[in-house]
Amino acid sequence: MAAIRSLGALTSFSTATSIDSKKIRGKKVGIVVVRSDLRGKCGSMSGRCRTGNLVTQAVASPAAPASSKTGHEVLLFEALREGLDEEMERDANVCVMGEDVGHYGGSYKVTKGLAPKYGDLRVLDTPIAENSFTGMAIGAAMTGLRPVIEGMNMGFLLLAFNQISNNCGMLHYTSGGQFTIPVVIRGPGGVGRQLGAEHSQRLESYFQSIPGIQMVACSTPYNAKGLMKAAIRSENPVILFEHVLLYNLKEKIPDEEYVLSLEEAEMVRPGEHITILTYSRMRYHVMQAAKTLVNKGYDPEVIDIRSLKPFDLHTIGNSIKKTHRVLIVEECMRTGGIGASLTAAINENFHDYLDAPVVCLSSQDVPTPYAGTLEEWTVVQPAQIVTAVEQLCSNVAHIVYRKKELLL
Repeated sequence: MAAIRSLGALTSFSTATSIDSKKIRGKKVGIVVVRSDLRGKCGSMSGRCRTGNLVTQAVASPAAPASSKTGHEVLLFEALREGLDEEMERDANVCVMGEDVGHYGGSYKVTKGLAPKYGDLRVLDTPIAENSFTGMAIGAAMTGLRPVIEGMNMGFLLLAFNQISNNCGMLHYTSGGQFTIPVVIRGPGGVGRQLGAEHSQRLESYFQSIPGIQMVACSTPYNAKGLMKAAIRSENPVILFEHVLLYNLKEKIPDEEYVLSLEEAEMVRPGEHITILTYSRMRYHVMQAAKTLVNKGYDPEVIDIRSLKPFDLHTIGNSIKKTHRVLIVEECMRTGGIGASLTAAINENFHDYLDAPVVCLSSQDVPTPYAGTLEEWTVVQPAQIVTAVEQLCSNVAHIVYRKKELLL
């Protein structure tokens, strides 16, 4: 079954005490940056260090776009296309390049119809040479263009890892700020349905350690379009992870324009008993498990972290301060995955708010089998999420009981 990891809390914590903010009006998106001066006060009676309301490395949530009374239903891949189309129409510097992105319309039809509309120079079909066209896109970004690179499969972009790491992530720094690299790298990934090991990789953990790169993962048509537009407008290189099994997910989205923050988590379901952190396809496994948990008397809080780098520790931290227990559910690998980094961040910032160790449900550290039954065994399933929540809540109840005994 999928791997279960429990990591004990660390002994350090940090606080944040100051905040700079920008107000948001209409369609403008502001970002609130939190700074830490490492000053905090500990309550002597409770033994729990009560830090400020905000935490280090956090980004507060900007206001959501005004809700629309009207809207239209789209599939997730159509929402990505809408966002890309709107940005290409708005800014002539936005261009697309990759294998079959032109008249074929992309391997999952995200770029369908864009080549006839914008021409072959702005929607450029490339040879099967990921390292070459990724380097070409980075060079184009240095001259003022805003390229969107499509990897036919995210696994193929491993061939361009040198360009992404040594050039895309570092050139702004190594040039002394003379160049910005407004590049978007996007494409399908994750475990599909019997796509085999080479087409079922979860590469979030491969890219998260590269300095200078932001990473986001879309999970709904609404956030797919909003994150696509935000990524294109960003002056930083952004990797947008799409899941191959979510392209045909349908949702109603607003007719008016909206742009989401690249550093904001989404509160999917408010709750009181436990914080469940997830992203991409696992969001739906968690919500399926949540129905069972509610029937069993539990009230889970579900957060789609969306921003894989940096983490939105503001939203995550406020949830932990309320529930005092955390379950991470991911499709990434157990060793060195997003869950491992998130666990470390939680223990570093919120150790004293935890009533139990952070538990992480991750995929097995094995190549994804082709056989459908074996493939399912490598990925977290809803029943495992239910079991993990029951165990965590049971353990916490026992810990609280023991604390009361000791006080007596």
